[in-house]
Amino acid sequence: MLSLDALSKTYADGTHALDRIDLQVAGGEIVALIGGSGCGKTTLLRLIAGLDTASAGRISLDGEAIAGPHPGVGLVFQEPRLLPWLTVTDNVGFGLADRPRREQRARVAHALDRVGLSEHGHRWPRELSGGQQQRVAIARAFVASPRVLLLDEPFSALDAFTRKDLHRHLLALWEEVRPTVLIVTHDVAEAVALADRAVVMRPKPGRLDETLALPMPRPRDPTSPASEAATRGILAALDRSLRPVETRAKVAEAFAGGGSF
Repeated sequence: MLSLDALSKTYADGTHALDRIDLQVAGGEIVALIGGSGCGKTTLLRLIAGLDTASAGRISLDGEAIAGPHPGVGLVFQEPRLLPWLTVTDNVGFGLADRPRREQRARVAHALDRVGLSEHGHRWPRELSGGQQQRVAIARAFVASPRVLLLDEPFSALDAFTRKDLHRHLLALWEEVRPTVLIVTHDVAEAVALADRAVVMRPKPGRLDETLALPMPRPRDPTSPASEAATRGILAALDRSLRPVETRAKVAEAFAGGGSF
């Protein structure tokens, strides 16, 4: 289990990015972090990935404290960030240097097959489309079988058709090893398509505001009544997260009294 306990982050310039984040994510669970700009979603992923340090609080994985980069935690950025001087095969296998060569080859071949790039292993990143490059990044993240996978809006720059295709590849890889997944997204439909829970954050400072369960079976039909209801629920929670606390209290009071606001 990935546990965040009273996690806070204040930068040197005084910016209070995160305030007392408490979150537990079970093994194999997919959780979508969603919220308006400035609510600290990417900051939270950077802390978990060990790319930044918390000002207060604790991060742990199965009881082990995480205070820096961890071999059990993988990260996929918004951009593929492939090494241009390496082929697709070598990019995917970059983090496997400590494994036997035969295991490296087998793992890379399998990962490329699962993302539909078996015939492109010899190519250079510049020869691939944006969607293909992101598939390579996903394969690279999964090839070492991480216990936790962090995804920072990895599909936001892609068209809707490519994004849907990558969702399918991502879930196919996830089904095999069932890592814990945290995905940052601004796309409500993406959260509904992928996640077991959507965690809505509120800004200035970033806090957890509401959590919505998404228990629909996979694969999910975005036009089904369950998916449409989940979409409406997340949109409503996002709207509430952007209202001042005082306004929310007035709305709740109005509804409780049977009035309108």
